[in-house]
Amino acid sequence: MPRPSKDPAQTLAILAEVFREYGYEGTSIGLITQATGLGKGSLYNLFPGGKAEMMTTVLTDIKTWFETHIYAPLQAEPHTPTSIQSMLDAVTRYFHSGQRVCLMGVLATGHQRDQFSETIAHYFTTWIETLTASLERIHLPHHDARHLAEETVLQIQGAIILSRALNDPAIFQRTITQLHNKLTPPAPKAK
Repeated sequence: MPRPSKDPAQTLAILAEVFREYGYEGTSIGLITQATGLGKGSLYNLFPGGKAEMMTTVLTDIKTWFETHIYAPLQAEPHTPTSIQSMLDAVTRYFHSGQRVCLMGVLATGHQRDQFSETIAHYFTTWIETLTASLERIHLPHHDARHLAEETVLQIQGAIILSRALNDPAIFQRTITQLHNKLTPPAPKAK
């Protein structure tokens, strides 16, 4: 059994990885105690609502991370190669170049989708809407910007699945490079 963590952020990170690996339904308190090194009493002291509260806390942490590293930079910066590259770099770090599954994706396709539906919908909707607004700032019509934003999130999610399924991070990285080229406006030609 691992040494118990006294750092709440580390405990949360461990919980997130357990949920990613086993899904909500497949994650037992036994798996959680084994991964965190915390006994059941300590876990229920931290999370009186049990596994549901643990998942809710993990999802809130993911939401905060995406707001800070994905949404805020896209909202704060004009649409530039830098803002898009920042988003793509953050996505690459977060998903470990396609080797870390998307917990929102796991939940969206699992039996507990309805239990966490608002959080899942908010995650995907906010990402698409934020990217849409950024793309509109380069004078793309709303419909085109929305379509491109949806396509971007879809390609990232698909690249995560395929990279993990084939144990080939190069698939994810190729997708990120293609998206950078697609989302970045061409530099003005010198006269």
